[in-house]
Amino acid sequence: MAKFLRNQVKPVDSWLASRLLRSSGAAGGIVVRGTLRSAVYVTLAAFLAGATGCNDRSENTSTPGMSPSARSYLSKALTVMEKRSLVRHRVDWAELRRVAFSQAQEAGAQNPADTYDAIRSALRSLGDNHSFFLTPKQAAEQLKASPAGPIDGLEGRSMENRIGYLSLPGVQGAEETYVRYVRQGREAVAKTDRSRPCGWVVDLRDNTGGSMWPMLAVAGPILGDGKVGMSLDADGKKSVWAIINGSPRHESSPDYGDSPAVANPDAPVAVLTGMSTASAGEAVVVAFRGRPDTRFFGKQTNGIPTGNEAHRLSDGGLLILTEAKSADRTGRTYDAPIAPDEEVDTSLSSTGAHQDRTLEAAETWLLKHSACRRP
Repeated sequence: MAKFLRNQVKPVDSWLASRLLRSSGAAGGIVVRGTLRSAVYVTLAAFLAGATGCNDRSENTSTPGMSPSARSYLSKALTVMEKRSLVRHRVDWAELRRVAFSQAQEAGAQNPADTYDAIRSALRSLGDNHSFFLTPKQAAEQLKASPAGPIDGLEGRSMENRIGYLSLPGVQGAEETYVRYVRQGREAVAKTDRSRPCGWVVDLRDNTGGSMWPMLAVAGPILGDGKVGMSLDADGKKSVWAIINGSPRHESSPDYGDSPAVANPDAPVAVLTGMSTASAGEAVVVAFRGRPDTRFFGKQTNGIPTGNEAHRLSDGGLLILTEAKSADRTGRTYDAPIAPDEEVDTSLSSTGAHQDRTLEAAETWLLKHSACRRP
C-alpha cells in the first residue's frame, strides 16, 4: 500500500482505512466510531471548486480503454494530490499515476464514477490515514443540516466542589449546524460559569471530529486568548490558530463573534480523551496542549491530528485530502495518537457499571490544585 513512498511513513491502519475510505455503509460509508460521519477537521462547506491552481499535465493524453472525460477526471484528482498532499515530497508520483490509470483502464472507465475506485486506491497509497473520497451523493449528505433541536452530547454543568464540566462532541454538516453548535455550547459554558468554577473538565472522549472551528468557538473562553496552535504543510509553512475575545481567528474560520469571558480564565483545566477522540477532536486536544495548569486524562487519541481540505471535482464529488499536520502553541507537532498525561484504566473489571474513573481522576487532580482547595 505504501510502495509509492520514497521515504517510508507509518503504514495505514487497516481498521481505520477500511472505514474512512470505503465506498458504502452507514452514514455515507464513513465511520470511525459511534456516529462519525466525516473525520475532516475543516469545514466541508468551504471546499475549493475543482483543482484550483493545479496544472493537469496528462489531461489531453489518450489512454486506451478510457474515455477522455474519465481520464480528465482522474488526472485532475491525482494532480490535486500531487500539489497539495502533506506527504507529497515522499511519493513517487509517476508510479502512483501509472498504477491509478492502469486500474481505471482495467475497469474500462467511461465516466467519472468509473474512476472512483482508482482515486480511493491512490488516496490509500499515500499512507496519511486521513484522506478519503466522497461521491456526489455522499458529499450532498455531508453538507445537509442536522435535524433541528439540541445537539446531543453538547452540554455543560456544575459538578460538586465548584468544578465546571463541558462536553464537546464532534460536529459536521452545513454552516447552520455549526452556528447552532456554537450557540448551544456557549450557552452551556455561560450557565456553568455562573457558579464561578475553580477549575474545568473539558470532555473530548466522544469528539469524533468534523469542523474544529465551532468547537474552539465554544471552548475559547476556557482556552484563553492568544495563539493556541497551528497547522504546518509539507513545506513547513505555518498557519496559526488564535483565540481573540474567546473566539477562533484563522483564515479558514467563520466569524462566530466574540464569546463572553469566563469568571476565571486562568483556572486549571482537566482534558479527557479516548480512542474515539479523532481529527478535529484531536485538534482541540492540541489547542489545549501547552496551556498552563492543564492536564490530560484517559486514553490515547485515535491518531489522526492532521488537517484536511475538501476539493470539489467536476461531478460534485469531494476529494478530502490531508494537507497539514498540527502543532501546539509551543511548536510541538502531532501526527500520531496523542497520549494523556495520566492514563486511566477503564476496563469493566476495574470499574463499576456507573463509575467514570477518568472523570474521577480529573476531579482528584483539580481538587489538589490551589485554586480548588477549600480554605
